[in-house]
Amino acid sequence: MPFSFRRIGTALLALTLALALTPALFSQSTEERVRDLERQVEQLKAETAAMKGGGEQGSDAGRITELERRLEVLAGEIEKMKIGEAAVSAEASENGFGPAASKVYRSERGLSIGGYGEVRYQDFDSDESAELDLLRAVLYFGYKWNDRWLFNSEIEYEHAGEEVAVEFAYIDYLWRPQASFRAGLVLVPMGFINELHEPTVFLGANRPELERRIIPSTWKENGFGLFGEAGPFTYRTYLVNGFDATGFSAAGLRGGRQEGIEAKADDFAWVGRLDYTGAPGLLVGGSAYLGNSGQDLESATGQAIDVGTTIFEGHLEWRWRGLELRALGVQASLDDVAGLNRALDLTGDESVGEELKGYYLQLGYDVLSGRGAGKALIPYARWETYNTQDGVPAGFRANPANDVETLTLGLAFKPLEQLILKADFQNIDNEAGTGVDQLNVVLGYVF
Repeated sequence: MPFSFRRIGTALLALTLALALTPALFSQSTEERVRDLERQVEQLKAETAAMKGGGEQGSDAGRITELERRLEVLAGEIEKMKIGEAAVSAEASENGFGPAASKVYRSERGLSIGGYGEVRYQDFDSDESAELDLLRAVLYFGYKWNDRWLFNSEIEYEHAGEEVAVEFAYIDYLWRPQASFRAGLVLVPMGFINELHEPTVFLGANRPELERRIIPSTWKENGFGLFGEAGPFTYRTYLVNGFDATGFSAAGLRGGRQEGIEAKADDFAWVGRLDYTGAPGLLVGGSAYLGNSGQDLESATGQAIDVGTTIFEGHLEWRWRGLELRALGVQASLDDVAGLNRALDLTGDESVGEELKGYYLQLGYDVLSGRGAGKALIPYARWETYNTQDGVPAGFRANPANDVETLTLGLAFKPLEQLILKADFQNIDNEAGTGVDQLNVVLGYVF
C-alpha cells in the first residue's frame, strides 16, 4: 500500500496554524532610539550654528569639523533605522541562503534589498551559434517586522526578462536557534546549488548538470517546516507538495517541478537535510526526499499511478587556506515507471528512468590566498558523471546519450568579494558519442 502523505500533511498544517496563532514575544521597537538620535542631531546642529556665528571660526575650525562629522554619522544611523538597514552588505550566508539572500536576517527592522546577476557568453564546437545572454538579474526583497517575524523573497528575471519567476517567498518565525518555523514557497534543501546559487559562492560558469537534472535546481515548492541548529549540526525539514510526474522525462526530474504555480497537492513529500560543521572550513552532510508524484494520475483502466519518488544525496565541502574541495553524490528511484510511461505514451528509449544517479568532484585553489587584499584568483577543475536512465522498466531501453561525463577546467577572478569573473572549458561526453566541447564566460555580482 503506497505511503500516504495527505493525511500527515493535513495534521501538520493544523499544527503549524496553531503555532502561528500562538502569541509571540515582540521586542521593543526602534522608534525611541530614532527620536533620541534626532534630538542629538538637533543639539549638534544648534552647537555648530552657534560656533559658526560666533565670529571665531578660525580657532574653532577643528571643533566645527568634528561636529559636522558626527552629524553625518548620526544622519546615516537614523536613515538605516528608518529603512530597516536595506543596505546591509552581502557578506555572509545565514540559515542556508546565499550572502545576498541572507541580508534580511542581519537587518535591524524594516525593508531589506539585495540581488545578484549573471551575464554569460558561450561558444560551442558544433554548428550551434555562440551566445551572449543576460542570463539572470535577481532582486531580493525582505521585511523584518521584529526579532521574531520576517518575510524573504527572490524575484528572478531570466534572459533579459524573457522569463520572470518568484524563486522563493516565505515567512519565518524565529523561535529559538534550535527550532524556527518557515512557511511559503521554499527552496528544497538538497545539494549545494539549490539554496546557494549566487554566482560568487560556487565555482564554474555553469551549475553542475546533475544539480539540474536529478536535483532539479532551482527547485522550489510550496510547503512548511522547521530549521535550526544544535551545536555543530544544522538542519532543515519541510513538508511540500510533491512532484508532478507528468513532467518527468528521459532527461531527468526537472520537468516535474511545480514551482508554486497552482501546484497539484494530491500528493505531498517530505524533505530533510542535516549538516555537520564542527571543524573549521568543513561541511559534511546529506539530505533525503520521499513522496509520491502521481498527483491523481490514472491509467487507461482507472488504476492510480502513484510514482513513489525517493532521492538521497550526500555532500562534502572542505575549505583550508586557499583550497576548496567539493564532492556530491545523488541517487533517485521511481516506482511504477512502466505505468507512467504508458500514461505519457513514451516508448523505446524515451522511458523515464527508474534509477537516476550521479556524482561530481571539484577542486579549486586561490593562488592569492593570504596576500590578495580581498581579491581571489582560483584555478578550478570539476569532473562530473550522471545517468538519468541508469535503470528503466522491462520492455524499454536506455538512451546512451543520457549517460554523461563532463570535465570542466576554468579560472575564477574576484576583484572583490561581491564580483566574480569565471571562464572555463567543458568537455561533455556521453555513451552515444555525441558529446560537445564548449567555452563559457560569466560575469557575476551580488549586492
